[in-house]
Amino acid sequence: MRLSRPPFAPVEFKDVDLLDSAYYATGDPHALWAHLRQNEPAYYCDPADGREPFWVLTRYEDVARVLRDHRTFSSRRGTMLCIIDLSMPDFASDEMMPDTDPPRHRQLREPVSRALTPRAVASQEDALRRIVHELLRPALDGEVFDLAQAALMFPMAFTGTLMGLPREHWRRMAELTTMTIAYDDPDYSLGDPKQTIRLAHHELFDLFRAEARDRLATNREADDLIGILRSMNVDGERLTEQQLILNCYALLLGANVTTPHATSTLVMAMAEHPEQFEAARKDPELRRPLVQETLRWASPASHFMRYAVRDVQLHSRTLRAGEPVSVWLGSANRDERVFERPYEFDGTRTGNRHLAFGVGPHYCIGAGLATLGLEVFLDELLNLVERVEPAGEPVHLASNFVAGYKHLPVRLTPRAGARRRPMAGPA
Repeated sequence: MRLSRPPFAPVEFKDVDLLDSAYYATGDPHALWAHLRQNEPAYYCDPADGREPFWVLTRYEDVARVLRDHRTFSSRRGTMLCIIDLSMPDFASDEMMPDTDPPRHRQLREPVSRALTPRAVASQEDALRRIVHELLRPALDGEVFDLAQAALMFPMAFTGTLMGLPREHWRRMAELTTMTIAYDDPDYSLGDPKQTIRLAHHELFDLFRAEARDRLATNREADDLIGILRSMNVDGERLTEQQLILNCYALLLGANVTTPHATSTLVMAMAEHPEQFEAARKDPELRRPLVQETLRWASPASHFMRYAVRDVQLHSRTLRAGEPVSVWLGSANRDERVFERPYEFDGTRTGNRHLAFGVGPHYCIGAGLATLGLEVFLDELLNLVERVEPAGEPVHLASNFVAGYKHLPVRLTPRAGARRRPMAGPA
């Protein structure tokens, strides 16, 4: 979506816009969120198209409260707004990590999180550098380069490796995960959103099922994320095949649909603020806060869903038990009550309490790996590239869940000797 800034024109919107994927590609969500934060911080959205109404919370404090308080706001009925009726039961409830509440959430999460400790994540740095080299190498000839399309394979390469997935499936899996959150986008939709989601799920689940059955048939044990899921015990029992497939899907989706767009935002920020990146080139200590500001600025996961467990009073409104509640991270990360100059990209920003990875029990399990990936990408970008220039109009993804780029044409000017510098082989 457009990363727009004030002064905003007067906001006119229909409730259905908050569900409309196209609105996030061509509209002005940041202006809408600013309007809601100021005037209706607890907004009751009724699409009036047969879909269930839901609450919209846009202030930082409210977003953080909902994400932290699983006893009042449950994840068990789903965590994303989509075309499916919000009143329908969730078939993945208590089976898939995102669609659980503690203590079951902890049971599913902790074994996987042990494979993503800071030490384990740090061990992936060399592999990540090789992946970044492969991604950037075609751009070093100075020709126009579609960064957004190239970045789609960035998280897939290291997540595919960590999960032990066959390399020949990676590109298709990256496309399929995008289809699940951009089911209305002309480049990913099959014409009917529900059909698009069904096909993407069916094909992804079949790939995971085949991988699981192959490992079972060959008695193949592996020290990877799928191996960890296969060996887990929850309430004294191993995961069923369906539970295994659903949690493989959750891990892949979480990595694939957000990280590419933070990467594209990082490159766009370098084009728009070359002085900040030149400062980071000279002083590596500035690179970590610059990555954190990129995450705040991008907020690639736009929203999360919860369901009220009991009646809650908020901003003189009553959120009734059972009602869907959406919290908008992209809005919270521009909240004037928390961030000074929220519409200014400031790579030296300190105390950056952004919510790009969420907060509370569902804090992104791959946050450490995603952050390292962005830090490595920034390092290599600064090592290889002198400057970035836009080379055409960006095209934004049509999705109400992910704030991202579909096409980002840029021209990268390599640093002296970058073309001749030896490149590491593929990961």
